[in-house]
Order: sequence, then structure tokens, then C-alpha cells
Amino acid sequence: MTPVGRAHSCSRVAPARRLSRRTLLRASAATAVAAVAGCSGAPPAIQVAVVWSGGELARFREVVVGYDAGVQVISAGNDIDAFLRARQLAGTSPDVAILPRSGLVIDYARRGWLRELTTAPSYALPPGMADLLSADGRRYGVWVKAAHKSLFWYFPSMFPAPPRTWDQLVALTRRLGARARSGDGPAPLAIGAADGWVLTDWFENVLADVAPPGYYEALARGEADWRSPPVHTALDRLAELWGVDGAFPGGGRRALLTQYEESVIQVVHHRRATMLFEADFVDDVSRRFRRGPEQPQTFRFPGARVADRPLIVGGDAAVAFAGSAHGAELVRWLSGGSAFGPWLRAGGYLSPNVSVPLADYRDPVRRRLAAELRTAEMVRFDLSDRLPGPFTGSDGVGIWRIMQDFFTDVTDGVSAGTASRRAVTQLAAAARSAGGGR
Repeated sequence: MTPVGRAHSCSRVAPARRLSRRTLLRASAATAVAAVAGCSGAPPAIQVAVVWSGGELARFREVVVGYDAGVQVISAGNDIDAFLRARQLAGTSPDVAILPRSGLVIDYARRGWLRELTTAPSYALPPGMADLLSADGRRYGVWVKAAHKSLFWYFPSMFPAPPRTWDQLVALTRRLGARARSGDGPAPLAIGAADGWVLTDWFENVLADVAPPGYYEALARGEADWRSPPVHTALDRLAELWGVDGAFPGGGRRALLTQYEESVIQVVHHRRATMLFEADFVDDVSRRFRRGPEQPQTFRFPGARVADRPLIVGGDAAVAFAGSAHGAELVRWLSGGSAFGPWLRAGGYLSPNVSVPLADYRDPVRRRLAAELRTAEMVRFDLSDRLPGPFTGSDGVGIWRIMQDFFTDVTDGVSAGTASRRAVTQLAAAARSAGGGR
């Protein structure tokens, strides 16, 4: 077994990047723990770095208990990229990492950090996810967790008939916004605009709906121009909705201080908003904070048409670092249809593997969403997760910051046309800077 804390033979390393003291300390502590384990006389465990914490971390640890070798799971925090770069620079990369962005898989593979992978025979994916983890014709990652990112959440007691088209959503938002301004009801929408990824999820759903065939994928690959009409159209649509007076509890400026989890609480606990857009993981927060017996329901993100609406998905991918054959073996095991049985039984997990029987989902919400993932005619993977370098976004930078600037404009009285032009200019400049388009 390859020892944890090994030095890698690859000669290319990450470009210089400012790493926070907390990240460096976390990486050093993880290395020290691995070194102590390696000197104890027991075979060194396979080390896996993940972004998960809390319940997700606990459930994944239950998953790897079923593997036939020791596995040490380390929570790397929200910025796993910084954590792994620090470990790589120190020559102490883990055996395996589970990454929340497909773009990182390609970046690490081209730097020579990763090991080529094979998958279990039962590994099968829906269209739109199959080819995102390969570089130069070689597979360097496997999908282990999926997220359905085209959902609105609401209580039927608040409005019985959910909108089926974009125009219906705008009309409903205006009607409920007028009631909220008069003090006769909650705001129509909750939004965690303090988290830039929430705003990019909105943008991706609208863009996938308005873009002509092939444009969304070309943009993700850096082959299309961000100044093209579909981007303008998508931003204009968002401005039309986000600019509705009374759309958000406390207004746009308050929304920019609202994080994702708080936005869920505004709907399911305080009832300060009528509906919320976000992925299937809303259900995890709802279970902890929901008040009363009524269960929130979902409807698909409305588009220009009722049929053939695109489905946006996200996901977490497992990679094995160069030099770790045992890490590659663990990743192959994780790609199997039965590996995540404990998480399926516990609920709160959506598998990207379409070979997993729907009956294995004890969670009825995930069972329904898994079926939808398999039958959707248009599946598009999260665009911001595929963008290169800093353009992909994080707190205060990249597409996250650009969308927050755009949200600020349209909720602060800037005309839709002006706000859209500003955002398009920023997007095109960021793409050029990152080498991700024009």
C-alpha cells in the first residue's frame, strides 16, 4: 500500500497562490495525523479529502466502512482546492479527493497530479455527465454524488397552482410582491444572494432555456463568446424577475446579506417568503427547520415552454492522486452501484449512477428526483463548476461576484439594459483573463 504523506514524482506544481493561514494549518494537521498513523505499526489508511461536514461527512464515513481496507476521511473545509494545493506543494497529497467542481478534475489532470482511473462495470451515467471528467481521452474522475439544480420549493397552502412557464412565474411574483408591499402577505421569493453560487444557479437555468442548441456546452468549453445574444437574453430575464418591487424579504440589499441556509429558513420556518429556488439539498435544511406538519413541495424551474425544459445538475467527483494505486482501487469501488447503499438508506443522497435501482431510495424526494434525472431529455451540467481558474467563482471573485454585482444593479433601480451590458462586459473580460472564452 502506498504510504500516506508520500512525495509525488510529478514535476509540475500549482502556480503561486495566497493560501490562508487556516488552510495551511488544516493541511499540516491532516499530514501530521497521517504520519502518526503510518508510524503506529498498522498498515496506513487510504486518506480521502472531502468538502463535506456534519451529516454528509458522517454518512460518507458509514459508506467507506464497507470497503475492505482502512480509510481515513478528512474534511478539508469549503475551499478544498486551496487545501489540496497546499498539500501538493508540501508533497503530501491524499490518496483520494472528492471534488465539487469538474473543472478542478481537468486542471489537476493536466498538471500531472492525478492517476488515470477505471470504473466498476455497474457505473452508468445520464447524458450530460459522461464526458466531463476526461482529459486527452483519459478518465481522471468518477461521479459519486449528484444534485438536481432545477427546483423551486413551496408550500401548497401558500398558492395551490405553481407556475409552469417563465411568464407565469413573473406574473405570480408581481402579484405576490404587490401584496407583500401592502403588508398583506409574505414576499414571493427567498434568495441567498450572499452566496454567489445561488445566483449562478439561477443564471444557468435561464441560459440553458434560452440558448440555441450547442451554445451552453460551447460556453462551458471556452469556445463561445460571452457577448453573444443568449447571455444578454438570460440576464434580461433575470432582471425582469429580480427587479420586481417587493420580490424579496427586506429588499435586494437584505438579500445580499442572506446566505443560502437562511433563505431556506425564511420559507420553511418564518414564512417570510412564499417560494425558493435551489437544489434538492434544500430538503436537508428544511427537515431541520420546518415548522408545522405541512411538507414543502417542488416544481421544475419554469422556462419559455412547458415541455423539453433543460435540467441543470451538479455533482461531486472522486479522483485518485498520482502514485496511489490503492487510491485508484478505492475510487473504482466508489463508482459501483452498491457502494453508497448506507447513504441511500439514510436519505439525503442522489446518485448519478443510473444503474442504482429506484427502489433502493428510501427517501421519496430523492427517488422521484432520481427518476427525473434519468428521463430528462436535456441535461446540462452546472456551468460555473466547469469554468477555468478564478472565473469559476468563489467568495468575492469570478462569476459569483459578477452575478452579485448584477443582482445589486437590478434590485437597486438600474435599468435592465444597463445592468445586462455591465455584466456581459465583466463576464467576457473574466473569460479572457482565465483563458475560458471570448
